[in-house]
Amino acid sequence: MSFEVIPAIDIRGGRCVRLLQGDYDQETAYADNPAEVARDWEAQGAQRLHVVDLDGAREGRPVNRAEVAAICEAVAIPVEVSGGLRTIEDVAGAVERGAKRIQLGSAAVRNPGLVNEVVERFPGMLVVAIDTRAGEALTEGWREGSGTDALTLAREMVERGAPRIMVTDIARDGALEGPNAELAAAFAAALPVPVVASGGVTTTDDLRALAKTGCEGAIVGKALYEGRFTLAEALEAIATC
Repeated sequence: MSFEVIPAIDIRGGRCVRLLQGDYDQETAYADNPAEVARDWEAQGAQRLHVVDLDGAREGRPVNRAEVAAICEAVAIPVEVSGGLRTIEDVAGAVERGAKRIQLGSAAVRNPGLVNEVVERFPGMLVVAIDTRAGEALTEGWREGSGTDALTLAREMVERGAPRIMVTDIARDGALEGPNAELAAAFAAALPVPVVASGGVTTTDDLRALAKTGCEGAIVGKALYEGRFTLAEALEAIATC
């Protein structure tokens, strides 16, 4: 299994931004045209993109629909879409706009039956996002605790048919303090499906460390946008693992 480096495109107000630890009051804007950013990542060698509708995650419904559609149309590589998908109609809409993978977070916690629906209607396309702080799964754009252990929730999602899990250590996300490789390794070891790590990647050594955990790949955002390393350097680093 090859390890994927997946650039993130987080959209808020139609722009490409990054938040610190999911805090909407700590936003850094990087570009006004997310589709152009997507084309640039593809040109640099990205094999997949991770797109998050931040407004959608906050409001509980898809908001930046046009921007998501423009990204999917702009590139030939597969696009994973997340943020505000709460119903099977929301999921179907994202697929119609060109998404090749669909990510559910809060909706999977609040409405586990939706996982079964998506698995049945869109086989192989679902990624369930487990966002955790201190072992607890969080929901609603990382603003609310669920009272559920993150790994326990992941196991439940797999039992419902989820073919892939993404795990994010919220405390590391956007902080450029390094990923929680131990968390990623624990999820990869405990689950019988591919796991993608997210949050905190700062150096190419971080990517090498995550590649050794058994994870399928890693989402990378702020480190790329702030030039800590280039995508080409990232891909070269993992090629040697």
